[in-house]
Amino acid sequence: MQGFDLEQLRTLVAVADAGSLTAAAPRVCLSQSSVSEQIRKLEERAGQSLLTRSKAGVVPTEAGMRLLGHARRLLALSDEAFRDLRGETLQGELRLAVTDYFRPGDLTRLLGRLGERYPQVRLHVTILKSDALRAAYAHGDFDVGLAMNIAGANAAAAGNGAVLWRESLAWLGAAGLRVVRGEPVRLLALPDTCSLHQFTVALLRRRRVPYVLAHVASGVAGLQSALAAGLGVACLNESAIAEGIARLAPPHGLPALPRVAFQWLPARRGETAFVTRAREMLSSQLG
Repeated sequence: MQGFDLEQLRTLVAVADAGSLTAAAPRVCLSQSSVSEQIRKLEERAGQSLLTRSKAGVVPTEAGMRLLGHARRLLALSDEAFRDLRGETLQGELRLAVTDYFRPGDLTRLLGRLGERYPQVRLHVTILKSDALRAAYAHGDFDVGLAMNIAGANAAAAGNGAVLWRESLAWLGAAGLRVVRGEPVRLLALPDTCSLHQFTVALLRRRRVPYVLAHVASGVAGLQSALAAGLGVACLNESAIAEGIARLAPPHGLPALPRVAFQWLPARRGETAFVTRAREMLSSQLG
């Protein structure tokens, strides 16, 4: 019979979220050897490697990332079906904060799907810069938060929240735009309270790349418009590529960029069952 075992998929999700097989074991109430065996069987079923292993832990392969997205949706659907048959409906008011770098265009589609599937959930959504989002979440202003963390730049802020997906940062500009070597880079960015702005400026200074801050936009949509208009270049997550915007063609002389993780802020002590279930529901829709 074709298909995947739900418990093996649950183990894969636990390993990806925990970062290692050992750390994942207590999450799924298994021994480390049993977790390893579950992953081995799942990789056999998938016909390809799903995790890259190293001394630092494990990270999903490209195939693993694709399967993770399916796994989160399947597990959430299975859990929802179980709760539905037991008469446990999801209802209540949820305050959600989302980073401004969230995949453009997806939020509207997400809200539409949630309204159809969970009509008894009253969702209040606020878009914030990640640092402001973390501060407000810590203060209790929101129930669930989705922030963007730059690999190696804000590890302390990342905490142990589940990673929804990872993608690369990229140097972007108008389609066909080329950087002239020797001339200061015309940098476009969000305000200097933005962690990605701070990271980009620090990186250029550290590598001694001359630049001039040519335009500051209030949000990602404004930054995309400035890029498409050819006003300069920006460091953005790759899913921000839109019509009229492209990666800078090499060689552009700009520093290599790390990846970013879109990550749920970890649950606070005393979190209600409704909020926990709502976060799982959101993960299944976004993964």
